[in-house]
Amino acid sequence: MVFGVGSFAHSVAQILKDDGAAVSTYLTRNYGHFPPSLSGPVYTREAFPNPCPLLARNKIDVVLPMSIDWAQAPWAAELLRSKIPIFSPTGEAMRIERDRDFARKLCAEFGVPSPKAAVARNRLEAGEFLRRQPRPYVIKNPLCSPTSPIHTILCETLEDTRSWLRNIDYAEGVFLQEYMGRAEAGHIALISGGEVHSLVTNQEYKRAFVGDMGVVAGAPLGGLIERDPDDKYGLARQLIHPLLPWFRKVKYHGPIQATAVRRDGQWFAIEYNIRVGVTSGPMILRMLKHPTEIILNTARNKKLNVEFRERLHFGCSLTLAGYGYPYVQIRGPQLPVELVEPFDCDVWWNEVTRDNDGQLMTTGHRIADVIALGVSLDEAIGKAYSNIRKIRSLASYYRTDVGRSLWPPGNI
Repeated sequence: MVFGVGSFAHSVAQILKDDGAAVSTYLTRNYGHFPPSLSGPVYTREAFPNPCPLLARNKIDVVLPMSIDWAQAPWAAELLRSKIPIFSPTGEAMRIERDRDFARKLCAEFGVPSPKAAVARNRLEAGEFLRRQPRPYVIKNPLCSPTSPIHTILCETLEDTRSWLRNIDYAEGVFLQEYMGRAEAGHIALISGGEVHSLVTNQEYKRAFVGDMGVVAGAPLGGLIERDPDDKYGLARQLIHPLLPWFRKVKYHGPIQATAVRRDGQWFAIEYNIRVGVTSGPMILRMLKHPTEIILNTARNKKLNVEFRERLHFGCSLTLAGYGYPYVQIRGPQLPVELVEPFDCDVWWNEVTRDNDGQLMTTGHRIADVIALGVSLDEAIGKAYSNIRKIRSLASYYRTDVGRSLWPPGNI
């Protein structure tokens, strides 16, 4: 059972269904309910405030959470007691994503380079830290969650940082992380049976507009992955493998994504996530020969035999953003989504539904994720763009420069 909504739940459920699994979705938020219903049964929070009886009744073999918020739910302890495997680390292991300062300290303990950073409880402490360490900072919430008071604000100058620190919500304090530049990339692996299994190196296009302009959007507008079991760019060797003693100590098993910035010839870890990711996850699962088996064995902390499909070496993901995005305070009407031609790659619907006449209509700001794979990067990018042009919705847009910058990893 997938815990999620929108294109993430739609894609994961359908890919596993195509692999022969019986799938269903527990809808964890109040939007994006229609797409997962295309791949199997769906269950709402209103009808099932506690999903644990539902999991038992349906004899669920594994749970796949979309976000880390499930661990804060009132039924989380019951889910853990049920011993149903979860495709996610649990307990202490979750802190590597949840607690940003914990991740920083972990890097320091195991010799992983990371930016200078500090936690301030209020505006006064933040201002004092900036006075002592004057440089640009990325402003983040100390505790990572979709409902955090602060969402990532990337400041490229000292004055930008000063301005934002006068205007943020200090309810949970603030995490200030030195701005390291734009040469960002990531690596996604699975940890199971006490070993690291590299999957892909990836790049997310996080800014809203072409040319890496505009604000950092709530979710990436595009992404690239390269099949990379041998860690071609050294990200896993520098950022993940040194933490293996800690992974084993906390019995970590699940996905791990390390995101880093390259500066002065070295990778600096800026963030760890414990999911395969909304952007990269569907591409990775399509690349694997036996995705259901890999998910089950990882959730059960067993040894893995990761095999990839032939001729699928690269992937490209493009998001079709709707009216008003990324400024989600702007609400437009429900607008029709027209399909000009049939697709020849994966298209995962997000905030859409069907009206009484069967017409696809928008219900929010992100319409669809178009995902293509290929033997070469150019093939994957070309197919993704060919297919996203087959969708029309008023005032929608997508980035037209995915692959022209930020790739190969370490470039800007």
